[in-house]
Amino acid sequence: MNTEMTTFSHVARDALAAADLGDLRDKVLLGQRLSFEDGMRLFECRDIAAVGALANHVRERLHGDLTYFNRNLHVNATNVCEANCIFCSFARLKTGDKDAYTMTIDQAVGRVRALKDELVTEVHIVNGLNPDVPFSYYTDLLRAIKEERPDIHIKGFTAVEIAYYAEKYDMTVRGVLEALVEAGLGSLPGGGAEIFATRARKKLCADKVDADGWLGVHRIAHQMGLRSNCTMLFGHIEKTEERVDHLLRLRGLQDETRGFQTFIPLAFHNENNRLQRLPGPTGHDSLRTLAVARLMLDNIPHIKAYWPMLGVKLAQISLSFGVNDLDGTVREERIYHMAGAKTPQELTRADLVELIRRAGRIPVERDTHYNVICEA
Repeated sequence: MNTEMTTFSHVARDALAAADLGDLRDKVLLGQRLSFEDGMRLFECRDIAAVGALANHVRERLHGDLTYFNRNLHVNATNVCEANCIFCSFARLKTGDKDAYTMTIDQAVGRVRALKDELVTEVHIVNGLNPDVPFSYYTDLLRAIKEERPDIHIKGFTAVEIAYYAEKYDMTVRGVLEALVEAGLGSLPGGGAEIFATRARKKLCADKVDADGWLGVHRIAHQMGLRSNCTMLFGHIEKTEERVDHLLRLRGLQDETRGFQTFIPLAFHNENNRLQRLPGPTGHDSLRTLAVARLMLDNIPHIKAYWPMLGVKLAQISLSFGVNDLDGTVREERIYHMAGAKTPQELTRADLVELIRRAGRIPVERDTHYNVICEA
């Protein structure tokens, strides 16, 4: 019998069989790819513990007990944004609107400068689509951060931002990326993917780049040698089949480019936006989504639980549902906190190490590209 099948828990094996998922269990243990129909069945299975056990098996096959984190800082330099996404609590449509802001370069770099005596390996930059600043604002920002901290890796600018710059400043996507890389950009975050389905996207964010455009930006970035993350916003108006379709489209691009490092499911938060009537996903739904992602995305190495969105305790539990990364210290996160997140503004390195150890896992500090800095 296959070694994978003999090492899988008898209890979990029986639970999956009882849930009529024995064939999917066998496909996963034999290393066979799951289909759209398989993804639907996993989302619809009532036994979340069984699905989680199967995802945990894959997680341990890939990473053992290792659980990654890094020391990172978020800089959101402007929240002025032309896009009118109905789920967003961060953006302000015009300069001068209440709570709208655009930092000066020195103010933004000041966030990095304040940590000059601390080990921070990554700065994460995501902004609104601000029509009132020149493209040089972004390249100057990158150069200034690099001048302040030459050692730091800059992960910045969603595919939505890159596509916006290309259109607004009459550039190509490749030209935008080349200019940003020359100024100091090291990799791309995964934001802005939301949900790829045209039906949902038209309602949620009709005036920003579509799914093909988002995927196209990442394709070009990967062709240039840049690595990136990918995301899915869930728990709003999307249908189950749209979640599965989203995962398969990410998997398809990864087959082509091998440029995605990490998948991060992002739970919708409903405060201070136009979808307040929706409850958002439950913890049960969040754990299931993480587990199904680990099972469907067989070619993306890492699954991340973004603790500012999930909450610290649920993120810890997710380490047994396919997750092997908890992001990082995440200093000064604004986007989810403006949507009502009640999580801390940051966790210390010691907090993350303790969180991981108490889940029975081995904490590993990493850099942006998953090079190991040290086992904690």
